[in-house]
Amino acid sequence: MRRIALAVVLAVIFPAAPLTSEAQQSAKPPRIGMLFLGSQSIQGGRAETVRDELRKLGYVEGQTIAFETLFANGRLDRVRGLATELVRARVDVILTAGTSVIQEIRPVAGSIPIVASMVDPISAGLAESFARPGGNITGVAFEMADLTAKRLQLLKEVIPGVSRVAFLYYSGKIPEALRRVAADHLQAAEAAARAMGLSVSMSGVEREGDFENAFARARRARAQAVLQLGATSFVVHRQALVDSATKARLPVACEEREFVLIGCLLAYGPSYRDNTRRAAAYVDRILRGSKASDLPIEQPTKFELVVNLRTAKALGLAIPQSVLVRADEIIQ
Repeated sequence: MRRIALAVVLAVIFPAAPLTSEAQQSAKPPRIGMLFLGSQSIQGGRAETVRDELRKLGYVEGQTIAFETLFANGRLDRVRGLATELVRARVDVILTAGTSVIQEIRPVAGSIPIVASMVDPISAGLAESFARPGGNITGVAFEMADLTAKRLQLLKEVIPGVSRVAFLYYSGKIPEALRRVAADHLQAAEAAARAMGLSVSMSGVEREGDFENAFARARRARAQAVLQLGATSFVVHRQALVDSATKARLPVACEEREFVLIGCLLAYGPSYRDNTRRAAAYVDRILRGSKASDLPIEQPTKFELVVNLRTAKALGLAIPQSVLVRADEIIQ
């Protein structure tokens, strides 16, 4: 009886024992791992957009959420190792961008949910369907064919009498699943060009950042304009792409606004700023208990046309008013 009484007294005086290390670990805020192929100067804005959106949703960094942000500085071969670092850091969600990057992260992520901006996830084998991804990958995705046709049409509008276009694409080593997707993109682009009465030449970039040879081939093929086809490495090396286009004096229709800011003639495509904001909403839903496999992959709802008038002037082109009135942003 004395022992029981002593135990009661101790329980009253010391109502709770200190947290064990396991309990302390569970009390830590959820950790979001962000991994981008580019450098901080190139893709750091996306990471900051995620932070801003999660702050708006009520998260407080250091208290109710924490971030591990890594950049591969243009080295796709570094992505898998960096993803392993995030796994060791016990992140709860991995946020990234680019189908090729996801392919590198996926083997080491295990069951960790991956929220991404991507292209053709079904063809790339990343999801079973848009409505029910079925695995641990979800986010925002779009299909390339319609956007390619739209960019070709814009080139026809801004370049009088254009008849020959070169397709700029990455021809270096990529995973087999992505190679099939890239081949489908090329076929769809060729079909769209033929339907518009355009002849096409191919100009592949075999080594990342080596655009001068590709633009030289386009010139030899007497191309009057260049269409940039999607490649994550092109985003990373976009300055080299634009510099080579300027040297070759060839107008280029690019995929993203950021290319036009540094000298590409025009871009039409999904708003990547909007896609990144929406990716943050996915992170919030997962942290609140939703499974990535049950969260439908969304398609972009906001597209933007950006035109660079300085580049047009340097190339001796007059952008038609019919294009300017449709532009979401004009670089003067």
